[in-house]
Parts: sequence; structure tokens; C-alpha cells
Amino acid sequence: MDICIEQPAHARLITAEDREVPVTATLRYSAADPLAVFVDFPAEAALDGEELTWIFARALLDQGLRAPAGHGDVQIWPCGGTRTVLEFHSPYGLALLQFQTSALRRFLLRTYELVPAGHEDLAGVVERGLSALFDGV
Repeated sequence: MDICIEQPAHARLITAEDREVPVTATLRYSAADPLAVFVDFPAEAALDGEELTWIFARALLDQGLRAPAGHGDVQIWPCGGTRTVLEFHSPYGLALLQFQTSALRRFLLRTYELVPAGHEDLAGVVERGLSALFDGV
């Protein structure tokens, strides 16, 4: 049985003109994929007008709440005492979003209550990944 956590979160999209546009996202975590967190954005927040999901390591979120973390497509860092920036890179451009640190921390703590760090079922993750990769082969 897959147990999931979902938590709405308000963010501010920082535009190229340094404007802040309010955006609602959904933070998700699944015990079936215990190493990852998901951030879902509604269609109005995406450049192409379609819903968008970013997936990245739960450990990256944990690190980014305390200090700059990440190299590549997802980078996270604290911004002042109350906000955290998530920076997403794609072939279409880059998005900077500021979230309330307390909301991200609350979500992260809930994920650790569900699956404590170090207790992730890695064998199950590998099995599902290989099944998806070789499905139909």
C-alpha cells in the first residue's frame, strides 16, 4: 500500500523583471518513492500552459533548507530567515520560486515521520525502476 503526503504551499515566482507573482504549488511525497519529493504546479504557472511536476531528492530539500544545495536542474537555498528559494532549470528557461521556509520544513518533517531517513526501501525503488525501464522488453 502506497501512503502519500500532499501539502499545498504558496510560493512567489520571481520574474525576469523582478516582480513577484503568487503561485500555489502542491508538495507531494510517496512512501513508494521514498528518496524523492514532488512539487506540482498548476497550468497557469507554466510557460506552456500545462500542469508541471518537478521531482528531486528529499535529501536536497533537507540540505537546501540549511545552506545552498544542488548542482544542475534543481538548486535550493535559504533566503533570509523566513524564505527558501527553489531554482528550477529546464531547456525552456529557469524559474525562481520563493517558499515560506516553515511550510517546506513542516512538509519535510512529515515525510520523515512517514519514512525516516535511512529507512527507505531501496530494493523496492530499484525493482520498480528496473521494471519501468524494461517493461515490455
